[in-house]
Parts: sequence; structure tokens; C-alpha cells
Amino acid sequence: MTQARDALLVLTPHPSGALPADVLRDMLGEEMFDTPRREALLRAVFLDGDAYTELIYHVPGARHLQASWSRFAADLNRDRSDESDNGVLKRTGFDREPLYPAGFEFDPAAREARLRRIWDPFDAQVRSELPGTRLMIVGHSMAPYGPALGPDTGTPRPALCLMPGTPAAPTFPTELWEPLRRACQEAFSDAVAGSPDPRVTIGEPWSTDTLSLTHQRHSGVPAFGIEINAGLFLKDEQPQDHALRALNAAFSRFADAALALI
Repeated sequence: MTQARDALLVLTPHPSGALPADVLRDMLGEEMFDTPRREALLRAVFLDGDAYTELIYHVPGARHLQASWSRFAADLNRDRSDESDNGVLKRTGFDREPLYPAGFEFDPAAREARLRRIWDPFDAQVRSELPGTRLMIVGHSMAPYGPALGPDTGTPRPALCLMPGTPAAPTFPTELWEPLRRACQEAFSDAVAGSPDPRVTIGEPWSTDTLSLTHQRHSGVPAFGIEINAGLFLKDEQPQDHALRALNAAFSRFADAALALI
């Protein structure tokens, strides 16, 4: 089992709530020295990320790459050139509230410097791990309802969503999509029992994650993203330890089943 798992690469690009000091200053100015204000911002970006996903998606024996900085410092699951509000350097949170003071603009040199420090090293790490990899899984979490900034604002979300690409641009073999979904449903059946919507979907609300698409294209390694509903393990913004344990055990079972499909 350990040998087989060594061919699995698991990425968690969004678990961190940490912001470098220069990003804090861009966002808060002199208020970065105001402890309540600073800690409130860090708590908000942590919860607006994929909190605790590094725990849920940890598989003993597999290889893991975990982001050190918040997605609001630089989003590793965006194209480097994506300059949209929800792009690689985000201007707002998912509630559409601005992250920076009125009138702030990204200086091109500062933008490039931030990407060199944060985005480029992670991209290089992924590329260095792909030789010898049979499967890459990118682990995310999603809010229970579509946020203001999203494709499905206000819509209840399923327990799990698999993102193997689109039929026109698959990142995981299309003939294996339904076996993959069934394997996921079986592995997580106990962990999601009693949830408002225990389904495992393919492509609802998202079909593709950028990391899977980017790295499958250049390496040929099958890849897919997985989104888990944060309502399964967060209650009043606090982690539920028993749920984290159950979801981690379920994901380990699913990862083994996904590897066996390849």
C-alpha cells in the first residue's frame, strides 16, 4: 500500500491563513500594527481559504505539497497571468468586499516580485514532483452555499464535487469519470451520511481546477480536483475533530481506489 501511494501526489493550495508582512501592509497600512485589526483580517482570510484541507487530504505514504501562504497573497490555483479581481492576486474576498484600501493598484514591479516569491516556487515544486507520479489530486473545500463571488451564488452545494475537466479538455480519462464518482461516493458514504446533500457530483459547481489542467497538459499525468463541503467539518467557524478524522479516513480510502483505476 505504501509503495502504491508513493505514486500519488496530493496538492493543497489553499489551507494557509498566513500573509507576508508586505501584503499585510498593502492591505492594512499602519493598521498592520493594530493587533485586533490584523488578527481579524488573518482569521477572515483563513476561513475564506480552504481551512483544514491539509488535514483532510493527508494520506500516509503519499507525497504532498502544501501552500505556505494564503490564497489572498497569491492564488496558486490561478494562471500566473490572470489579472481579474478573482485572479492570481485577488482584489476582493469571496464576499466581494475589497481587500485593499480605496484607490490601491498593483504596481507591475511589485506584482511580479510577489509572483516570483510565492507562485513560481510552488509551480516549480509541482513540476519537480511529477516524474514518477501516476496520479495527482488537488484538494479544496467549498462553502455550503455559493458565495457572492462565484458561479452559483446562494445555491446549496453537494457534499463533494469532483473536477476531472470537461469532455473537451479532460484532466482525467473520461471513461473513468463515473467509476471515480462511484468510488468517491462509496468511500465517503459514512462520513457524509446525514448531510443536507450527500451527493458526489462531477462538475457541479466546477468542472476543472487550474492546477490539474495546467500540470496534466504539460506532464500527461492524470489529475483531478476535489471539493469538500466545509459544512461537513466546520460548525460556527470551528473545526469538528470527529468529522475531520472521518473525512480524512474516507479520503485515504478514495485515494487508494482512484489509484487503482489508473
